[in-house]
Amino acid sequence: MSEELTPERDDGMPGAGAATDASVRRPPMRGARDLTAGPILPTLVLFTLPTLLANVLQSMNGSINSIWVAHFLGEAALAATANANIIMFLMFSLVFGFGMAANVVVGQSFGRGDITTARHAFGSALGFCLALTLLIAVAGYLWSDHILAVLSTPPDVFKLAKAYLHYTFFGLPAISLFVMMMMGLRGAGDAMTPLWFMILSVTMDVLLNPVFILGLGPAPRMGIAGSAFASAVSAYLSLTAMIAYIYWRDLPLRLRGHEWSFLKPHWGLLKVVAGRGVPMGLQMVIMSLSTLVIIGFVNREGTATVAAFAAAQQLWNYIQMPAMAVGGAVSAMAAQNIGAGRWDRVEKTTGIATLINIAITGALILLIALFDEPILALFLEGGGEAIATGQHMMHLINWSFVLFGIAMVMFGTMRANGIVLAPLVILTLSLFFVRIGFYFASYPLMGVDGLWLSFPASTTVTMLLGWAYYRWGRWRQVTLNVGLSPASKATG
Repeated sequence: MSEELTPERDDGMPGAGAATDASVRRPPMRGARDLTAGPILPTLVLFTLPTLLANVLQSMNGSINSIWVAHFLGEAALAATANANIIMFLMFSLVFGFGMAANVVVGQSFGRGDITTARHAFGSALGFCLALTLLIAVAGYLWSDHILAVLSTPPDVFKLAKAYLHYTFFGLPAISLFVMMMMGLRGAGDAMTPLWFMILSVTMDVLLNPVFILGLGPAPRMGIAGSAFASAVSAYLSLTAMIAYIYWRDLPLRLRGHEWSFLKPHWGLLKVVAGRGVPMGLQMVIMSLSTLVIIGFVNREGTATVAAFAAAQQLWNYIQMPAMAVGGAVSAMAAQNIGAGRWDRVEKTTGIATLINIAITGALILLIALFDEPILALFLEGGGEAIATGQHMMHLINWSFVLFGIAMVMFGTMRANGIVLAPLVILTLSLFFVRIGFYFASYPLMGVDGLWLSFPASTTVTMLLGWAYYRWGRWRQVTLNVGLSPASKATG
């Protein structure tokens, strides 16, 4: 599972220069944070917390919008949003992968003091993402009927889902660029700017949803389409405000003069971003497909078990957030240190991040264990059997998220050097072969407990294989060459 990357430079010669000359190093710029110096623990914590809060806000935004739709329009409308959100998740997975890949290139370039390459990689990723999402948005709008038919959308929600999906595709380019820009800023060491604009986006989205759903004031009454339209408007306004802020503050990733040509995808850079971005996006798809398979097994166990599992999933979304936030922070921090050649800090960052993740995730799991009955009752009103099932299920599963978090930290570190195929293979092996295999092997012996224990079985394998590859794999020897000529690096 070793990975190589040797794109070509502008002059057609093999890429070189994983590190630049010390004379090219620049002092920290406004809005950028140097993650290659200073104490690791406070730096990592201060970088992780804004990312974690942004993730929480994003999840809460989706939950609140679902409440608006269900409250004002009923269950059929809520089911329609679920069908459309499946499609959007697949699109977002691709954008997330490209964003994380650009984050790595930007981070390593900043670590070397190579601002031009950082801007070039960021511009190429943005330009390609914009063109791709515009194409997808137009195609999705035109083929909405076919897409929903493939999903076997029930007839009573088909029309609602189509209306919602049309405006969802309308907002796709803005949402995608917004996510890409947040990840690019984090690669430059700036976690606060993405948080402020996530707060702005979520606030507008939550407030505008009832306005366009109900037609309050001068706004038209749009029904379910109003929810998607509100999200699209919020995304376009937040994106515009973020771009204005970047130029007002003269943040490092802004493009000026000849740098606007960086928006035209540079194929050497794009090869790096796409080659890493697609596998990273597939990791999200693999995790989602695994969940869908498990839901199929859960559905065989009766209504109470299905309800308990749905309630537990709401809690698991939040339990996993520290791991995802810490993994993202480690990736940005490690990328800068790899670019600067500070491998001692890379190793220390991984160790400290692992302890942080164990502490935060462990605290969340303990808190839920202490108050699991009243927490589950929020989702399972009057469901005595369902609550008891949910408590038993979570006692068997919840602790495994600590192991998941440890794996995410190691994957984040390896991702900082462009290693993405190994984590994808490990996740595919553990989430499908181990988890599903364990279920079929254990179910005749222990019934539904075999399904619940398949979670810790698979996360244990994920953690052990991740640690083995982190410890003995050749990922440290890989050079993430981005294929730009030294001349272009020295400018800007």
